[in-house]
Amino acid sequence: MKFTRKAHANWKGTGMEGTGSISTQSTTLDNAQLSFKTRFADGVGTNPEELVAAAHSGCFTMQLSFLLNEGGFTADDLNTEATVTFEDGTITLIHLDLKGKVPNISAEEFETIAAKAKEICPISKLLNTTITLSVTLLS
Repeated sequence: MKFTRKAHANWKGTGMEGTGSISTQSTTLDNAQLSFKTRFADGVGTNPEELVAAAHSGCFTMQLSFLLNEGGFTADDLNTEATVTFEDGTITLIHLDLKGKVPNISAEEFETIAAKAKEICPISKLLNTTITLSVTLLS
């Protein structure tokens, strides 16, 4: 399977005082605000690191679902929070915090399948940083 996806960014002005926007092909993001404050403070809008976290948590969780299905399991609920650490101009760490409810699976098997999902998720393979994972199986 091969496909492409697109996003578009626009910026006007200086890095600190300028403003920009990001739009996605699906229009889920449609001229979403991007600025110095949305990236380095708590301004309203989005930023590249938040978008990487969203992409990584979504990709990992979907990959995990496929692997669970291959093992004969169907998740009732999978919830992944990705935390991106930006330090001195580099993304130094992404931590995936998974909480899942999966009937008839042991905690050990859930952790093993989650670790495999972390390794083979296309976004994990794309990123050149340390990726850590914590796994909680809910009953």
